[in-house]
Amino acid sequence: MSVSAFRVSVVLAGLVAIVSCGGSSPSGPSSSGGGGSDAPVTISIVGDRGNQSFSPNPAIAAGRMVVFRNNDAVAHRVRLNDLSVDWGIIQPGATSAAFRMPDEGTNYHCDLHAGMIGAVSIDAATPPPPCRGDYC
Repeated sequence: MSVSAFRVSVVLAGLVAIVSCGGSSPSGPSSSGGGGSDAPVTISIVGDRGNQSFSPNPAIAAGRMVVFRNNDAVAHRVRLNDLSVDWGIIQPGATSAAFRMPDEGTNYHCDLHAGMIGAVSIDAATPPPPCRGDYC
């Protein structure tokens, strides 16, 4: 066998080993609350219902990628309360771009419907950070 054929064989064997032994990662967040899964957490927009406007609320998604899915009949604009992230207008039936939530959790709202509020927690035992500002 030539040197180049041997190299190709080694590379192919390595790829087969990687693909067949890839395993799977957990679907939920890690015990530390940060980045336990590559799949984004989906938070549903269900309508102008105060702290029941988003589901789940609070979402266990601190440090995770999050998308918002608009299951309502009207457009919404989701923003973090500190205004550092704006998902823009999310039309009915549409899903927002993904964004990684702060590791410590956060609060958010609909900019078009000020009573629509939501929060992100680290885990089920840790409440979201206190809500401060105009959207609480």
